Amino acid sequence: MGAPKTIVLGVTGSIAAYKAADLTSSLVKKGHDVHVVMTESARRFITPLTLQTLSKHPVMTDVFDEQEGWCPGHIELADRADLLLIAPASAAALARLACGLADDAITCIALATRAPVVIAPAMNGKMWSHPATVQNTETLRTRGAHFIGPDEGLLACGYEGAGRLWPVDDIAAQADEILRR
Repeated sequence: MGAPKTIVLGVTGSIAAYKAADLTSSLVKKGHDVHVVMTESARRFITPLTLQTLSKHPVMTDVFDEQEGWCPGHIELADRADLLLIAPASAAALARLACGLADDAITCIALATRAPVVIAPAMNGKMWSHPATVQNTETLRTRGAHFIGPDEGLLACGYEGAGRLWPVDDIAAQADEILRR
């Protein structure tokens, strides 16, 4: 694989957020330097401590998290990133990203980074197919974001259809592929 790459992993408020633990572990095992950033709603599904332990780095949960030195932490991560991977990405996160909002650490990093942005959506199938989400996805694709999934199958809400987070191993493999480009 070569020199380790820095991946900023954004975790948003989706039931699939618990899979971020396996994704973090998989990326670290592949030799990547993984820095996790979480939204407030993601913290309702998985704790920062879990992801901190697996990544071996503090988890950023707020744009105002204290860092050493003078540079704001979210800008430092945006500059260091070789890849910004948002997995899972909720419908709310897609909307904030498409509108260019900077109201949490993930959206601030997304606006400030020049690294490739990879988005792995996970949400209810009706939310995924809603015209607003479709438009937000197209806006982000037009700006160069890469999408991984979503997958089809049984969703946490009990419905069948598109909206499942892609398998973690496949997300990690796609991240490697994009980093090799």
